[in-house]
Amino acid sequence: MENFLTDNEDILFHLEHLDLDRIIQMKEDNFEQAKEYPHAPKDAADARDSYRMVLSIIGEISGEFIAPNAPSVDETGPVLDISSNTVTLNPATQKALDMLAKADMMGFAVPRRYGGLNMPSTILCFAAEIVARADASFLNFGLQQDIAETINKFASEEQKKIYLPKLCSGEWDSSMILTEPDAGSDLQAVNLKAVQDSDGKWYLSGVKRFITNGCGTIGLVLARSEEKGKGARGLSFFIYKRDDKMLIRRLEHKLGIHGSPTCELQFNRAPAELLGERQRGLTKYTLWLMNNARLGIAAQAVGIAEAAYREADLYAAKRIQFGAPVRELPPVFEMLTEMKVALEAGRSLLYETARFVDLKEVLEDYSEKHPEEKGSVVEEKKKYAKLANLFTPVAKAYTTEMANKVAYDAIQIHGGTGYMKEFNAERHYRDARITNIYEGTTQLQVVAAIGPVTSGTAGMILDEYDRSDYSHSPDLLAKVREARTYFDEALNYAKTFEGHGQFLTYHSGRLVEMATDLILSYLLLRDGNHSERKQKAAAVFIAKMPLRVKASRDFIMSENGVLLKNYEAIIGKS
Repeated sequence: MENFLTDNEDILFHLEHLDLDRIIQMKEDNFEQAKEYPHAPKDAADARDSYRMVLSIIGEISGEFIAPNAPSVDETGPVLDISSNTVTLNPATQKALDMLAKADMMGFAVPRRYGGLNMPSTILCFAAEIVARADASFLNFGLQQDIAETINKFASEEQKKIYLPKLCSGEWDSSMILTEPDAGSDLQAVNLKAVQDSDGKWYLSGVKRFITNGCGTIGLVLARSEEKGKGARGLSFFIYKRDDKMLIRRLEHKLGIHGSPTCELQFNRAPAELLGERQRGLTKYTLWLMNNARLGIAAQAVGIAEAAYREADLYAAKRIQFGAPVRELPPVFEMLTEMKVALEAGRSLLYETARFVDLKEVLEDYSEKHPEEKGSVVEEKKKYAKLANLFTPVAKAYTTEMANKVAYDAIQIHGGTGYMKEFNAERHYRDARITNIYEGTTQLQVVAAIGPVTSGTAGMILDEYDRSDYSHSPDLLAKVREARTYFDEALNYAKTFEGHGQFLTYHSGRLVEMATDLILSYLLLRDGNHSERKQKAAAVFIAKMPLRVKASRDFIMSENGVLLKNYEAIIGKS
């Protein structure tokens, strides 16, 4: 039987070696939950066994059902009936959702008291990657967790008791309703109106666009609640339950992820509930939700890359040219090797990011439950909050760009065959393209990451990584340290350059890529502590890495803003 957990040695490697014990202990309230819930783990080893069992169920559903049906789902997708204002998912998509709900997986990350499994974000990333490998358009599973986690984090206890059990059972599905025709990445420009009547009830009016699963039973809606409030401070967050006051105007015709309904919605004085405090909709709740979603997109990207790589490797082994499988030709096995190393680097980064996010969250929750120990965890909370703020955009940027490159190369290895719809390679290529666009483009991830890079957070974690034991590969460590000097020189130069006010912003993408290269190098070296094969993967990655970092340093320190001085002459003024 196909199982997308047990057939993936690299996922199993991380599942075995990730340092999760502290996360598990805090997530399980020092294992006190085992006294109340019979299926709660009694210790860390028990939790790991539980994680593997749950992921194996998801792996089996993904391998046996979701993946085989992905081509037909891509071909037909969901259908909108305007007359009844309903969207019907592809039967295979609905069947997969029913299977996951029956297996109690839809409340994956929700606390047990609401019917969930209480899984940490790191394990959710494993699950999201496995599902995305099967069908990248199967977004409902991850979206359900994002919405449920946000409600659990910020909603009132009364709201949690109403909404979370329904989400956990799969009876209700959900959507994140943020984007508008004139407010894409710039969510401060949101104009959908939220008006409060004299009886205290809220009503939503306006249009939202590009809403994944906008046909869901409930949605979290970003809306302008303050008549005089401009920008972020005028926005609040609302829980909306589907009724006849919201019309689905259309389903978007997309390049990829055809199985997921992307809706344009019109709210006509639709009733809603305020979530949390007024005026914190963007600055607190949406940012938290989007950071969670960005981690999910990174997992989706790794899953797509895994699927695309496997298609390419299988085809290259079977395709005979010039009397031998093309897999044996240097130009092809070089591509496959670099695809595999980039994919594994992305996976290491994904799970390291999820681990930092989990540590941040469990420390916050623990300090609230144990106020007597709050002071002892303050510095740790700050540390992991900083690391999560750096790693989340870095992971989103790297994994999604990596997935696009791996999917591109997979078609190249197939040749003309890969361009045909009869093969999965072209679907993976189309599906990958959205990942570095939605939940914030790569360019916006750079904007989010450059602050932590310039403020010293990146340097802090690089120093921490450098203090680990890499005695298995001293030569590789020397190369990484050499590249670190290039990065430090370039960063210092860009921060102190006085020739043009936009110089640092202009080079921020290069600086973030340099920091990412160094982080990936250390993570691969660390993986090498557990595997000789991982040492070889690190060697392949690090062979070219210092050259990339040095080239960026040389460009930053020598070009003196030539593009900044000349771009208007080349492309014209706005």
